[in-house]
Amino acid sequence: MPKINLGRGLVWGGFALILLIAPMIFNKGASLSLLCQMGAFIILALSYNMLLGQGGMLSFGHAVYSGLGAFCAIHALNLAAAGSVAIPVTLIPLVGGVAGMFFGALFGYVTTKKSGTTFAMITLGIVELVFACSLMLPKFFGGEGGISTNRVIGEPFFGISYGPQIQVYYLIAFWLFVCTIAMFAFTQTPLGRIINAVRDNPERAEFIGYDPRWVRYLTLMLSAFFAGISGGLTAINFEIVSAENVSALRSGLILLFTVIGGAGFFFGPMIGAIIGVFLTVMLSDFTSAWQLYFGMFFVLIVMYAPGGIAGLIMHIPGLIRSGKIKHVLPQLTLALLAGLLALTGFMMMVEMLYHLSFRAADGRSMQMFGFRIDTAQAYGWLLPTLLIATGLPSWIMLRKRLIHVWNAVTAENLDDEKQARA
Repeated sequence: MPKINLGRGLVWGGFALILLIAPMIFNKGASLSLLCQMGAFIILALSYNMLLGQGGMLSFGHAVYSGLGAFCAIHALNLAAAGSVAIPVTLIPLVGGVAGMFFGALFGYVTTKKSGTTFAMITLGIVELVFACSLMLPKFFGGEGGISTNRVIGEPFFGISYGPQIQVYYLIAFWLFVCTIAMFAFTQTPLGRIINAVRDNPERAEFIGYDPRWVRYLTLMLSAFFAGISGGLTAINFEIVSAENVSALRSGLILLFTVIGGAGFFFGPMIGAIIGVFLTVMLSDFTSAWQLYFGMFFVLIVMYAPGGIAGLIMHIPGLIRSGKIKHVLPQLTLALLAGLLALTGFMMMVEMLYHLSFRAADGRSMQMFGFRIDTAQAYGWLLPTLLIATGLPSWIMLRKRLIHVWNAVTAENLDDEKQARA
């Protein structure tokens, strides 16, 4: 009789519970729409990590599969609304998944003939090719305006019409849960294991009888299937699909989200998608410089946390178990406070520069952090200058101390693990 993994069951049960109660907690304003976007992007980021994290395939064109899946899904939705095909809205994401897999088989046959940098460059060429076609084939892509639809078709089924946003959220949550389980199950399959071997040592994988090219090809098709499901959910959520869905910009965003979360961990892209969507959507409502802040955040993660946020999280249990977190926490707190001071001063300067450059017609003064600041007077720049002059040197000094303590604690943990094994 197979053993029941209680811990894993609790994790999946907790994940399902979070999906169920999330709209009850975040129920103000546009929170529900934000949750829907996060759900679709989590599926897309997880599917991308099948290539990057598990297969070592850096792709700059993954949005092609989600975008083309979204276009096929929205056409299927319009055909269903016209009565030409009988397919419920609940299964429309599956249409996007099948379409994504078809295009994955088509483009992947070419892209997976090479690996490494060559593979990445070919995928970049593919995404630019598809984006150009989106403006050249208006019947399928809808030109610059895209293709629109109405997700409410036919009679409600047990009161479900997908008109209210809450119903769309639970549809996305259902597919998110199913796809997450399926993609995690993939990591436990022989193909999921051998793609790790191809990532680490393709020559040895070939020596034991596996063709690295075909392993990459099959993995890419499966990844494209889940990306297509994400595209289908996006089509239902927004009721419009445009050329932006197949652009290099969207492909780049997925890459950023995955790296920020941590490509080396299964749950890393989930964290990255949640943080990435929150920053891109919420910051854009508050500041015109949101892309600058998001880019800085990405650079800091790559420089100081190459394992992503998930990598940092995974260190915490070991530090707590060993009792050494008390050595790291004070230095970490001080470094974060100093960094926050410098960051606040930097953000104030950026916002003041943006105000002078783009909103000068609104007057010289601007509201920031509850204060009215005159951007045309020297004293208005004094506070951010002081914050940077105080916070930056302090952060540099405290960062060195934190790295020293962190390295010492990590070395002690490794020694303890060796002794325990001995």
